[in-house]
Amino acid sequence: MALDIKRFTARFVDEARDHLRKVEDGLAILDADPTDSETVNAIFRSAHTVKGSSRMLKLVQITETAHKVEDVLGALREGSLAWTPDLRRLLQRGIDALGAQVDMVAEGGQPSEPDPALCAALAAVLGNAPTEPASAPQQPAAPSAAPITEATTPAAAPPPEVRLKSADTVRVQLTKLDELIRLMGEVVSSHARLRQRLVDIRQIERDTQDLGEQAQITGFARDLREDVFSQELLMDELHAKALVMRMLPLAIVLEPAARLIRDLGRSLGKDVECAVVGTEIELDRQLIDRLNDPIVHLLRNSVDHGIEDAATRKAAGKPAFGTIRLGARQDGGWVVVEVADDGGGLPLPAIRDKAVRKGLVTAEQAAAMPDSEAIDLIFSPGFSTSSIITEVSGRGVGMDVVKRTIVDDLQGVIGVETVPGKGTTFFLRLPLSLAVMRVLVVSAGGQSFGFTAQYVAQLLELPPTRLLSVAERDAVVIDNEFIPVVSLAGVLGLPEGRPLRNTLLLVVVRVRNEKLALRVDELLDERDMVIKPLPEHLRHLPLVAGMVMTGRNTLVSVLHAPVLLDMARRARTPAVQAGTGNQPAAVRVLVVDDSLNTREIEKDVLEAHGYVVTLAEDGLDGLQKARAGDFDAVLTDVEMPNMDGFSLTAALRQEERYRERPIIIVTSREKEEDKRRGIQVGADAYIVKGDFDQSSLVDTLRSLLG
Repeated sequence: MALDIKRFTARFVDEARDHLRKVEDGLAILDADPTDSETVNAIFRSAHTVKGSSRMLKLVQITETAHKVEDVLGALREGSLAWTPDLRRLLQRGIDALGAQVDMVAEGGQPSEPDPALCAALAAVLGNAPTEPASAPQQPAAPSAAPITEATTPAAAPPPEVRLKSADTVRVQLTKLDELIRLMGEVVSSHARLRQRLVDIRQIERDTQDLGEQAQITGFARDLREDVFSQELLMDELHAKALVMRMLPLAIVLEPAARLIRDLGRSLGKDVECAVVGTEIELDRQLIDRLNDPIVHLLRNSVDHGIEDAATRKAAGKPAFGTIRLGARQDGGWVVVEVADDGGGLPLPAIRDKAVRKGLVTAEQAAAMPDSEAIDLIFSPGFSTSSIITEVSGRGVGMDVVKRTIVDDLQGVIGVETVPGKGTTFFLRLPLSLAVMRVLVVSAGGQSFGFTAQYVAQLLELPPTRLLSVAERDAVVIDNEFIPVVSLAGVLGLPEGRPLRNTLLLVVVRVRNEKLALRVDELLDERDMVIKPLPEHLRHLPLVAGMVMTGRNTLVSVLHAPVLLDMARRARTPAVQAGTGNQPAAVRVLVVDDSLNTREIEKDVLEAHGYVVTLAEDGLDGLQKARAGDFDAVLTDVEMPNMDGFSLTAALRQEERYRERPIIIVTSREKEEDKRRGIQVGADAYIVKGDFDQSSLVDTLRSLLG
């Protein structure tokens, strides 16, 4: 993909000016203390950065000037050049020349050619060029004692135009910008009180009996309404302008992905190309900072699980190389990020089978489960269909992280489309900013609650006759679809209030492909609101995503729809997962390694998490202890005396007791053929010691035992 230089010019100008200021400040410091080596190093790095950045953008004129200045600073840093007032003035000339060239770039033009006299003078200081360039007019000889020559200007030349430059951009610390946006959010929240005053005065107007007073109140209410609406327009525009300042292009996340995909493909023996589009789409920096990990998880899964090997692709009539498309597009007030591969598609039969083996569903439920529900299973904690766990994937934590970050933290929505043999696409639908979001406020059980707009699919008011009983649960048919109906107060454990109407007031919430109709008492408000995070001691509550302030200065809990759906689902199926959670209270693990340090480290990690650990010093010792005891899982090294880990794994798989027990290989051997060998002999996971950490081992073990 060709580099769009124009997109980076403004950033280069800002950074170059910043570095040139640092050099000027450094020159002033050296005037007072020429021996300050740290300052010399700092201004050398600044000149080097300007040179490198200009070279990347093919601003060769700036590169050449910066290179000359850098050479002189390098000699000063190495001690081969002494600090003198003449040297200081020459370096200042160089910085001024660079500043002028950068100004030309800032104005949309090309930088001027390097000043020949300046370049010659800089070169002369180093003793590797004549004092004056050959093409320059002859000047009177300089005194022999002067180490630096100054080129004179012909008398006839007009004086240069001198004018002050003002930057069209300023740098603001992110903390200051965040504080500005926070204050703007408070203004938005406080404005709700003015709207409430309008409601109050209208009620007073209706209750007033005196016609004269009523006319005065009516006039006052009219003026107040106009003032409030006028202020609201200005406030909304100001808030929007403040938010724009924190918006950044998605290029920050998307553009590095192409190299990541190619490198990961090569490490897995696959040829993978990446197409990136929509990098100019902008998001709030808060979202961009949190988006990196989910994107990386999805890309790794696409390369590892989605894209087939070359032989399989050729047999299916596909190109030998796989393609992953990473793109972004605007969708109203939302941004949709897509990660699409042309691989084999999600293995839905394997997903259903793994769900049954993990006890998530019964075999009958899995067989009857629609594809959309089967796809949702991949977001379950600890879920993976990988035949072996490596440092790349298979631990079943990646997709769980994606869901938690996108849905829980970023208030977004995830969608998945897959076609067997054709590929899979993940859709991440994100709000432009988390600073202000559309919120629906309802009342239920005598309290007020909020829902962010991305989860609200429909608002319905229906006669009670539309309510059906399906599988002993209430439901309604909407758009040819059965949607369960539950009372919001009932799900939250609140007392049911007296009905305020003869109709059913329903808020239909949707999370991915699942819908739920919540019966509420009233719709109180619906507008853009500032969602305040919970205080630290309450952030463990998964049901509440944050708080909003009403016009009467009361706090309203914003409910997290995915958690609410889970609560409703459990209420509908109280006996669900009856066979789950039968893992013994004390899980016995056999650790086999010829390194005492490794054995003790793994033992300490596992015992800290409640496992009972037995140690074996080599493969033969491990086999004997496994036969003599009864272990729930085995961890083994590969390179060991008497019997290696591959042979131990193969031998254990011949034992009836260990045919289905988890076996994890922990080794320093990271070649693909070793990992394939691990699969062949029956290992469930393969952890490279160079990538070992406590969480990866414990998460892997929990996943396999789950």
